[in-house]
Amino acid sequence: MRISLFGRGGKVGSVLAPALEAAGHELVELDRAEAMVDFTAPEAVEANVRAALEQDVPCVVGTSGWDPRPSGELAAERGLQLFVAPNFAIGAVLMMRLAAEAGRYLPRAEIVELHGDAKKDAPSGTAQATAELLPGDVPIHSVRLPGLVAHQEVLFGGEGQLLAIRHDAFSREAYIPGVLLALEKVRSLPPGLTLGLDAILN
Repeated sequence: MRISLFGRGGKVGSVLAPALEAAGHELVELDRAEAMVDFTAPEAVEANVRAALEQDVPCVVGTSGWDPRPSGELAAERGLQLFVAPNFAIGAVLMMRLAAEAGRYLPRAEIVELHGDAKKDAPSGTAQATAELLPGDVPIHSVRLPGLVAHQEVLFGGEGQLLAIRHDAFSREAYIPGVLLALEKVRSLPPGLTLGLDAILN
């Protein structure tokens, strides 16, 4: 597939670019692309997505800290797919599934998410998505420190017990299988916005 990668020089993009090529994809400019992938910044992503949709290119987006719904409406109008995931690590998606199940039985929960100090949004998109799966108003604690990549723990408290569900991404290579899966599936998705890797995991 011919792919236009926005954010190629960033922390995720610099790992993702060679992985896409190793998987047989070709990195091209947007006007030749069959799909666009964006790992940039909240202030840049919306313009990137709009540019892609205006050239009839479906989008796979891993940038968090923005509202994708207006772009999703544009994608639907144009009969194109916009796939947005707060986290492309498959282990993180499984953590969220397990947390949703635990929340049925242990409704008191708090989330602690830890990322490197360069991450601009807090709380993270993954933490917000996890909180939406749980009952009540779940507190989120955000930590930004050098040396961290992406880590999240969901703590469930009950009388005399504590359940902790944790996912750690120690490098950006953790996101590669999820991005490759999204690219494989994106054109088969319905037009408009699809949120979360969970939507395409069997």
